[in-house]
Amino acid sequence: MDKEVQKPAVEVGNATRFIDAYNKIDHSLRAQYNLKRGQSFADIIRRCSSLNSIVRKFEDLLVDYARLRNAIIHSSYEDYIIAEPRTDVVERMESIAELICTPPLAITTACRKDLLSVKSDTNIANVIASISSSGYSNLPVYENEALIGVANGQRLIDLIGEQINNKVDISKYIEETKIGDVIQRYEEDKYYIVTDAKLTIEEALNQFYTNRKLLAILITKTGNYNEPALGIITVSDIMDLNAMLDNFSGTKTK
Repeated sequence: MDKEVQKPAVEVGNATRFIDAYNKIDHSLRAQYNLKRGQSFADIIRRCSSLNSIVRKFEDLLVDYARLRNAIIHSSYEDYIIAEPRTDVVERMESIAELICTPPLAITTACRKDLLSVKSDTNIANVIASISSSGYSNLPVYENEALIGVANGQRLIDLIGEQINNKVDISKYIEETKIGDVIQRYEEDKYYIVTDAKLTIEEALNQFYTNRKLLAILITKTGNYNEPALGIITVSDIMDLNAMLDNFSGTKTK
C-alpha cells in the first residue's frame, strides 16, 4: 500500500492574517458593546475608546490600521487583495486583536500576590512600621478573617496631620488607636474595590480610568469580602500594566 503523501501546509499571507485580526476586533467590539452594523471600524474604535482601556490605548493606531485595511482590500471586491502589509505590522495587529478579544487575567499576569495584611486590632504605629518596612502603601485590614478595609499610607499621613493640627499627642494617638477604628472613617469613601479572579487587565485599567479616587483593587476567588485576598493591583501599577500591553506578544507570535 502506498504511503499517504502529506500535503505541505499552505502559507497564509500577511494580508490574510491582517484581515483576520481586523475582523476579530470588529466582531468582538460590536458584540461586546451592541454596536450598530452600519458603523465603520474607525467609528467603532472612537466609540469604544471611552469604554475599553485596550482600545483607548491603541486608538490612534487602530484607526490607522483601518485605513491600511482599505488599502489592502480592493474597494469593489472584498476578496481581492491588492497589497501585503509588513510582518511586524501584522504581528502587532494580531497581538492587539488577542488583547481585545481575550484579554489576559490580572491574577495571572499583573497583580502582586505577595500580599501583606494587618489585623483590625493592630495599632497605627505598627501599621505605619509595616508600610515603611515593606514598601507597600496599601495593606488589607482583616477582622475575624473578613476584609473590612485597606490601610493606605497617604491617608494615614493625612490623618496624623489632622491630629497634629488639633494638638493631639501623636505618640499616644498612634499607639492607642487601632487601624480598624480608623478604617471606619472611610466607610463611604470607596478608594478600593474587591473583585473576583476573572478580572482582566482591561477591566482593571478601566476601573482606575472611571474612578479617579480608586487606589487599590483586591482580588479574591469570587469577589467575596470573607475570602482571603489572592492579589492586589494599586494605582502605582498602572504604568506597569500599560507597559505589559505594549510588550504583549500574544500566543500566536511568541
